[in-house]
Amino acid sequence: MSYQLHTGACESILRSMPDNSVDSIVTDPPYGLNFMGNKWDYQVPTVEQWAECLRVLKPGGHLIAFSGSRTYHRLVINVEDAGFEIRDQIMWIYGSGFPKSKNLSGEHEGKGTALKPAHEPIVLARKPLSGTVENNVNAFGTGALNIDSCRVPLAEQLGRWPANLIHDGSEIVLDAFPDAKGQQGDLKTTGKDRPSGVCFGNMSAPREHSARIEESKSAARFFYCAKVSKTERDEGLERFLPVTASEMTNGRKEGSAGLNDPRAGAGRTGGARNNHATVKPVSLMRYLCKLVTPAGGIIIDPFMGSGSTGKAALLEGYRFIGIEMDPDFVTIAAARIAHSYRQVSL
Repeated sequence: MSYQLHTGACESILRSMPDNSVDSIVTDPPYGLNFMGNKWDYQVPTVEQWAECLRVLKPGGHLIAFSGSRTYHRLVINVEDAGFEIRDQIMWIYGSGFPKSKNLSGEHEGKGTALKPAHEPIVLARKPLSGTVENNVNAFGTGALNIDSCRVPLAEQLGRWPANLIHDGSEIVLDAFPDAKGQQGDLKTTGKDRPSGVCFGNMSAPREHSARIEESKSAARFFYCAKVSKTERDEGLERFLPVTASEMTNGRKEGSAGLNDPRAGAGRTGGARNNHATVKPVSLMRYLCKLVTPAGGIIIDPFMGSGSTGKAALLEGYRFIGIEMDPDFVTIAAARIAHSYRQVSL
């Protein structure tokens, strides 16, 4: 288990790395959005940047990259034009989020300009194989997904096949799923908490009892994890000074898109030591890392931010290479990842 962190443009750092040297790429890059005059999240990665990512990946290596609902097409086109095969789209559904809407008044009261954000698309892509899937896995360890490692646990069973849908376990999301038998704990009836399994968080038992109905879908059939908490985002940053709500909402802190960013959790950093506006849950990143990376492999995040992928990689026993342009975020990522390194070492 080891890690390297680099400050600079990812394409420049990647050019110094050898061909076919990385097992997977798991990243949360800029979404191509622009808010409050900032360009922190303004441009999706270019074809040239993804081409360097492709070069360092082993044949059959997978790429996982988050995106925004409005700009997903721009991300995917660039990924595909760089030479990746688009394998799937994973949907991350969440209950939090608020619309960046201009609400009209007067005779047009009740009209607005935006929907409430409730999901983020994630592209799953793969570098072309060398020969068959079996030959590629034998030669490089890459090319296939780790299905059994990522099954959604069931009591005394192998578990459900991982799906291209992920959710945050929030009440508003659970209400959208029908009740079903065999869930390893009730979602909408009284019962026991659904127990955790490695990076699978507990799902609390609800308060009210009702009859259970067998349906084809239910929330417990899909991987879920809670949204990132202040405690999680600040873990390892105890010596850092908190960022005030005023600094964040006024957009004075470089890298913040403020409260107008529709990305999940964006802008909710007042009083936190980690001032990155869109920190992803570590349990979610652990699940994604484990899905696409062979045991003991190397994961690279070319748009590292505050280091959630790095934390996840080390906690799952992988090696990690992180690249980030903003030196302040590299400092934050270094402290957060070092905390996980100490946890694993102990």
